[in-house]
Amino acid sequence: MQRVLKMSQVHRNPRQPREYFNEEALVELANSIDKYGLMQTIEVRPDNEQGGYEIVAGERRWRAHQILGRTKIRVTIISEKSEIQRFKRSMSENVTREDMTPFEEAYGYQRILDEEEGATVESVAGDFGKTVTYVKLRLQLLELRAEFQQLVQDGKIGTQAAVQIAQLNLANQGAMLSKFVRGEFKSDNEIVHFAFAMKQQQDQAVLMIVEDLTEEQRTERAAAKKKTQATLDDIERLAAKLEEIAKTDALKLAQALEGHIGVRMEQLERVSGLLTRAKFQLKQAKAHAEAKELVSVNPQAQAPEHEHAAA
Repeated sequence: MQRVLKMSQVHRNPRQPREYFNEEALVELANSIDKYGLMQTIEVRPDNEQGGYEIVAGERRWRAHQILGRTKIRVTIISEKSEIQRFKRSMSENVTREDMTPFEEAYGYQRILDEEEGATVESVAGDFGKTVTYVKLRLQLLELRAEFQQLVQDGKIGTQAAVQIAQLNLANQGAMLSKFVRGEFKSDNEIVHFAFAMKQQQDQAVLMIVEDLTEEQRTERAAAKKKTQATLDDIERLAAKLEEIAKTDALKLAQALEGHIGVRMEQLERVSGLLTRAKFQLKQAKAHAEAKELVSVNPQAQAPEHEHAAA
């Protein structure tokens, strides 16, 4: 049922999924409503406890009316009595908005799982048109330490990096937090590499402890070390040959490779691709080497004290 209500009769739902509202976006919405009118009514329900009407969906439009100083607003009054169903209606309106934070989304999914009978990650994903993996990754964010949650909220760490960190136990999250506060990560990409390395060592740390290896395993590890270092030394020698080609006059190269230039170009493309992959592996190896000094395999371990940014 559609009606026009006084703004004073309408109030927000304190348990709705949104807490953060971008002020610039609200002003843009207010300008649009001022110019074109309210294109879609907000949804409200009678509030028998507080009186008046509680917003089910459309708080942004209601806030825009406040910005404009409007005294009335068009509404659709719904009779949905289930609070969790009202919450889901509100979630469905907001879940695709860019300014809905990852944590608002994660807490919303978790609330549905906690309060809706029979709800599963699969059913939640279906309700909002998301993949199961997407919902699981959002829920993973709730495993983050409060300090990291704040860093994500402040835009200092991206969602992808945050998800990777969230897979660590609290002690390892604390170790990463200390490195972050000290400014030891130059980018989100470095955070992802380091957190991934810590997770691997957290899950398989016993494989990294030399003291626990058998004599046979020690011998195998020493042989692998020698072989890898020899391979990298060979690459360094090949670099001199590549430098020789790089310095050769292009006309002379054309004469020397007449009829074979295409084949040689393909050869160098393969080498270039392998070099990129090798660099990625070495970057991950570097992260493993640094993480080895910090990793804790005890999921119940307390996080170490860390330096504060102001220190």
